[in-house]
Amino acid sequence: MTAALTPSTTSTVDLGPAVELVSKEEGHRQPLAPEFVSAEDFSPLEVGYDFGRVRREDIEAGPRNIWRYKKLLPVPSNVEQIPNTEPGCTRLVRADNLAKALGVKRLWVKDDTGNPTHSFKDRVVAVALAAAREFGFDTLACPSTGNLANAVAAAAARAGWQSVVLVPSSLERAKILTTAVYDGALLAVDGNYDDVNRLATELAGEHESWAFVNVNVRPYYSEGSKTLGFEVAEQLGWRLPEQIVVPIASGSQLTKVDKGFKELAQLGLVEDSPYTIFGAQASGCSPVSTAFRHGHDVVQPVKPDTIARSLAIGNPADGPYVLDTVNRTGGAIEDVTDDEVVEGIRLLARTEGIFTETAGGVTVATAKKLIEAGKIDPDAETVLLITGDGLKTLDAVEDKIGPKATVAPSAAAVNEVLGG
Repeated sequence: MTAALTPSTTSTVDLGPAVELVSKEEGHRQPLAPEFVSAEDFSPLEVGYDFGRVRREDIEAGPRNIWRYKKLLPVPSNVEQIPNTEPGCTRLVRADNLAKALGVKRLWVKDDTGNPTHSFKDRVVAVALAAAREFGFDTLACPSTGNLANAVAAAAARAGWQSVVLVPSSLERAKILTTAVYDGALLAVDGNYDDVNRLATELAGEHESWAFVNVNVRPYYSEGSKTLGFEVAEQLGWRLPEQIVVPIASGSQLTKVDKGFKELAQLGLVEDSPYTIFGAQASGCSPVSTAFRHGHDVVQPVKPDTIARSLAIGNPADGPYVLDTVNRTGGAIEDVTDDEVVEGIRLLARTEGIFTETAGGVTVATAKKLIEAGKIDPDAETVLLITGDGLKTLDAVEDKIGPKATVAPSAAAVNEVLGG
């Protein structure tokens, strides 16, 4: 836990309560900097904080975006005054129809499709941009499976920065277009996401003015996912859910939601009540699910082959930490087929009127599978994280849905089809 630490060194950057970086494995501490791996133990670096006193009323008086939690994030004290995309404060929907379909009593859907570029990636990019500005960068960059590409291109445009976005050439057409529209440097790379990520790491070492949000400023970027946990707790009346289902790509979102819950409890903003975290993957890219199923603590890389491209990271950086988190909270990790993903999309749409992309289909379908297997308690309050809009992945459903019929322009023709 790196929530409240005494700084080992001083820093000239203003990142609010953030005071240092701490290695995840052995707790080595170093100054705040655009670095993501510890030189001491070669493990990922996390942000360490000195929060001081944080009160519910201070948060509730803040803006209707993630900057209401600025006292819990590595961002400047005046962050809300600087151009950004201001994501957050998305809906938490009481999903009674879906609950009935799945056979559970109390179900909520955290609908993050309402963010500026229609995915949760706006959260992490907003935090990364705020930190990158403090470190003196002038270009925002990323390797991406799609949603991050949208968020980086939009945030850079809003900030008046250049953007460099690298994506697999096989990416969904909708995500290509919704990145290219911001007119940054969008480059399609022959290869899968892991190839693109390796290229980004190489480029980050060559271009000192480029802030690769999920590479050299990754410790700050990943903290943005905590805001999902903060919002869920606040929207539930300042309490933690009993169960939560989180999709897994790199694994960072799941671990940071957990970190957010722990920080809220540590600061006395919520009761320190137990919760269980479940992870969701697509079967065509399920290295973490496979490791969990076999009781391994090492995640073996795979070559992705799934329609859930936003989750198609074959070598997830935070995979081992996902296993630790899920095991510690008594949860489970499961994966679902592409057909089940599509059915998950359709089930959420027809029960709650929410159209999710394939990652959300993975979450819903996995929740269904875990409920049927008796791993999710049907009597416990459960939250599903829906992290992206279905308009981004129309190709996943275009051959499965359409008009019920084509009719003549008359009431009689309509009545005949509808049996009325």
